[in-house]
Amino acid sequence: MQGGSSGIGYGLKYQARCISDVKADTDHTSFITGTLSLKEENEVHLIRLSSDGTELVCEGLFSHPNEIWDLSSCPFDQRIFSTVYSTGESYGAAIWQIPELYGELNSPQLEKITTLDSHVGKIKSIIWWPSGRHDKLISIDEQYISLWSLDFSKKAAQVQSQESAGLVAQSGGAWDPHDMNAVAVTCESSIQFWDLRTMKKTNSIEHAHVRNVDYNPKKTHILMTAEDESGIRIWDLRKPKVPIQELAGHTHWTWAVRCNPEYDELILSSGTDSTVNLWFTSASSNNESMSESLVESPTRRSDPLLHSYSDYEDSIYGLAWSSREPWIFASLSYDGRVVVESVKPFLSRK
Repeated sequence: MQGGSSGIGYGLKYQARCISDVKADTDHTSFITGTLSLKEENEVHLIRLSSDGTELVCEGLFSHPNEIWDLSSCPFDQRIFSTVYSTGESYGAAIWQIPELYGELNSPQLEKITTLDSHVGKIKSIIWWPSGRHDKLISIDEQYISLWSLDFSKKAAQVQSQESAGLVAQSGGAWDPHDMNAVAVTCESSIQFWDLRTMKKTNSIEHAHVRNVDYNPKKTHILMTAEDESGIRIWDLRKPKVPIQELAGHTHWTWAVRCNPEYDELILSSGTDSTVNLWFTSASSNNESMSESLVESPTRRSDPLLHSYSDYEDSIYGLAWSSREPWIFASLSYDGRVVVESVKPFLSRK
């Protein structure tokens, strides 16, 4: 089903590429996003959905010194987040803390807890353990994967282990929510799987131009990939040679894929065709009864594409489900437009 956006909009001042759900905020539906301006002072926006669900409210606006290429909220502290940034000449990464009384300050300044200075190549992304307190995180640069140990009391981060990926160029990855020792890393022509205990590669899937990966948080062994030409593939990692399902994807590059945190049949994807797609697929679920009851009309299950949100004017690089209200998601287009949508119209009314 094609359609425009009926969502709630919020505009950033500059271009942007990344948005994150503030999972640790259990009282509000919140997202955090940052801008990507080469010449102007960049900004981090903390935005919340109003209690009546009718508007997005800026709860905090903070200066950030450089272009933000990657941003992730800490899963156990709503005031902490990470950024990967570019100075125009080099790339770096830092852990930040929002000031405690930011709502009462006119010009609040972010506190830099620590920088991640021991990366080797051009750093691409920072990955937090998906749930609960775990004072370790992963950084992925073009050549190395690094496991860091964080000490918030000393405001320090130390490399615990680090290993080269070899001659491949890494671009990002995802931490397996079912196994804190397993991580998937996207490369030029493959997805590589690492065991963090040994810092060794355990397996790989050979597919070119993988832009993004995401694990199914409700089902073990299930991984989604977004690929330039091939759209979306769903994999059972116990049988990694062929995908268990393929979705058509987008008319241009498929850039991001996100599994719903609660409804394991629902998947979001976005692309450079200025579209967000909502998918329903039972291939990622073993719960057949849930599959039959989740979608409003059983006939929809013959077509995995539930809806296309096409009311955008630029490529959509940022995509995030809300953990607090899993029927809500936020998208971010390159022109700095945030849109929050509800997928409740596509869920069954019981």
